[in-house]
Amino acid sequence: MPVSTAVDGFRLAYDQVGDGPAVVLLHGWPGDRTDYRRLGPMLVERGRQVVVPDLRGFGESDKYLVDGQYDVAGQGRSVVGLIDELGLELPVLAGYDIGSRVAQGIAKSRPELVKALVVAPPLPGIGQRVFSERAQTEFWYQAFHRLPVIEELIDGNPDAVRAYLNHFWTHWSGPGFEPELDHLVEVYSAPGAFTASINWYRAGAGAVATSAAEVAPTPDQRIGVPTTVLWPEHDPLFPRSWSDRLDEFFSDVRLRPVDGVGHFAPLEYPEVLAEEIVGLG
Repeated sequence: MPVSTAVDGFRLAYDQVGDGPAVVLLHGWPGDRTDYRRLGPMLVERGRQVVVPDLRGFGESDKYLVDGQYDVAGQGRSVVGLIDELGLELPVLAGYDIGSRVAQGIAKSRPELVKALVVAPPLPGIGQRVFSERAQTEFWYQAFHRLPVIEELIDGNPDAVRAYLNHFWTHWSGPGFEPELDHLVEVYSAPGAFTASINWYRAGAGAVATSAAEVAPTPDQRIGVPTTVLWPEHDPLFPRSWSDRLDEFFSDVRLRPVDGVGHFAPLEYPEVLAEEIVGLG
């Protein structure tokens, strides 16, 4: 398993396979780089070089408890450092959940490094709708993740980790999806690992905090990197009606609805992701 040079003291574990145009795949919570175990081989078979890191605080990457290092900017610095270290030329960035936010952040701050984005929710444009009664019945966990009691209830407890992760993988996925949790339970159950995985939320980077502070940019400040947004039918966090403001945040964006699936993009609809990524040339 290769490990990147440290950025801000954090090294990223990653997989690199295949040859050809580069694709960087960014995972979500609760997950790690193995979220792409189906999509990665599809892309290699279609002539792509695939790089899949564990983000800061996840999997086999570093998990230091350092304030202010787990937000979009901090995670993005590590991914940019990996892109530079590997000499990747204009990679496509693809991601969902946390990985989608990180990809968008890199496209905004370092557009010269990125060929295109292929992302699933979350996307900007939610705004104050995140405080609706329906939304708050789904986003309760983001406030819970900021409470210290979570270390006592879940961290280092494999049974609690399994029960907690199983809730999200079964509730957020589409009809008929069967989650495979043994690997995630193992890596999230190590002492400190669960807490490290939620530092994204403790850094104020979750959808609730992000949407509450959201302001549509001026046209010249919109993300200009060509962006394909894949919006699933059965994601309880992000209803399709929330896709109505993408043009306010992206200057070159295309929306593709994906029917019959839920939140976990690379495991629920890897064929669609592969088609869109390869279609970029």
